[in-house]
Amino acid sequence: MFDNVCKHLAETFSEDYAAWLLGKSVALTTLSPKELSLEPIRADSLILEQSDDLVLHLEFQTEPDETMGFRMLDYRVRVHRRFPNKTMRQVVVYLKKTGSPLVYQDTFQLGETRHRYRVIRLWEEAPAPFLSSPGLLPLAVLTQSQNPTERLREVALALDTIEDRSAKADLTTASAVFGGLLVKPELIKTILRSDIMKESAIYQEILQEGEQRGLLKGKREGRLEGKREGKREGKREGKLEVAQRLLERGLSVSEVVSITGLSVEDLDSLS
Repeated sequence: MFDNVCKHLAETFSEDYAAWLLGKSVALTTLSPKELSLEPIRADSLILEQSDDLVLHLEFQTEPDETMGFRMLDYRVRVHRRFPNKTMRQVVVYLKKTGSPLVYQDTFQLGETRHRYRVIRLWEEAPAPFLSSPGLLPLAVLTQSQNPTERLREVALALDTIEDRSAKADLTTASAVFGGLLVKPELIKTILRSDIMKESAIYQEILQEGEQRGLLKGKREGRLEGKREGKREGKREGKLEVAQRLLERGLSVSEVVSITGLSVEDLDSLS
């Protein structure tokens, strides 16, 4: 889920992310890993964007990854093979605070080859730049703070000033997703507007992801119990998973019932 939210934000608000990571507002377009010469190692967490003379390689991580250094070197070589004249900036953004030494590694050594990349630990970042840039607002709750709940309230106030309803819906949903790393679900519900989240493309992706996972589970069970019954059960499991996520993001029981078609009794079983 975090991968999809991060990709959506970086692609939709690319100039905000360029200003933050590159120090200048540059119009960026998505670069598909398929345009590189080899299959990607992990396309799920990879964000590649490009301008005429630059490629930005961005990865958001909730947990430390011991293979990160190699991945950075690998993609640097692949991009150079495809675009030998373009500068490349590589950034790893760690979302969730941890004491692991892996989040402090910004160099990969292989024999005499030494490759460096930039690492950002959001919990060490000052909040002001994030609160003043629409595309970065959802990440603000993860920056330096003694009280994440109050920081989320600041985010909510900034979201209220956004006039574009579609952008506000996406940013509100993303703020709820990232807020869930630090703030209790019941508090998120009181701080962020749940009604507008239903209009968000991110919100719809969460729904579809849950349904697809449920259908896949249903197909597996269908081989043992009959395909038709398995698909029905899988679809229900998918709806229950989506309902759980929506409840955690602060939606009321009546709203979740309306969206998923489940009964109140079904939702009671989740708790």
